[in-house]
Amino acid sequence: MATLTGLIGRKVGMTQVYTADGTLVPVTVIECGPCTVVATRRPERDGYAAAQLGFGSAKMARLTKAEQGHFVKAGTSAFRVLKEFRLDDSGDVPAVGSAIAVSDVFEAGERVKVTGVTKGRGTAGVIKRHRFSGFPASHGTHEYFRHGGSIGNRSYPGRVFKGKRMAGRYGADTVTTSNLQVVAVRPEEHLLLVRGAVPGARNGTVVIQKQVKAVRQ
Repeated sequence: MATLTGLIGRKVGMTQVYTADGTLVPVTVIECGPCTVVATRRPERDGYAAAQLGFGSAKMARLTKAEQGHFVKAGTSAFRVLKEFRLDDSGDVPAVGSAIAVSDVFEAGERVKVTGVTKGRGTAGVIKRHRFSGFPASHGTHEYFRHGGSIGNRSYPGRVFKGKRMAGRYGADTVTTSNLQVVAVRPEEHLLLVRGAVPGARNGTVVIQKQVKAVRQ
């Protein structure tokens, strides 16, 4: 069977484990799968090889008619998250309804990238959002300690450039962290131990993919 390039998981939290040489390393625990194959893409039909995986149970009554029909056609239960992953060129495309475990995709020592949604912090000021230092708290400064300061310039161009660092919504963004190291794989518990910063809060859904692009170690 062909090897998938990634899986869907749930961020459990952080802990620390000992490596084989006795080094204590901090890791993020990800409940990675098991994911069920809901649909497939074949080279002779679609032009490329891929598999659509489902993760996290969902109630059929809370899905749209199109989503319900998609799962009925596949003959699987309903899933909360669907994600398509490419397959390598070796082997056959996995069958619809088959389960993909974490040990089928990842192994200890390899590099991965993790995509998740960061913690939403609502509307924040420039100090919290962009790490501004604020104004002096003495020498005549009144009610202007945490403001962003002037945002304009001369009559030309007479506008505020896009991307200006100002107050606004902070967080709740899709972020991908690359070059994370797989410390251990525990297939009996469906756990993946990753060293590095995994975006998102606990119990958040994350997508783990193999690191294809070369990153400086």
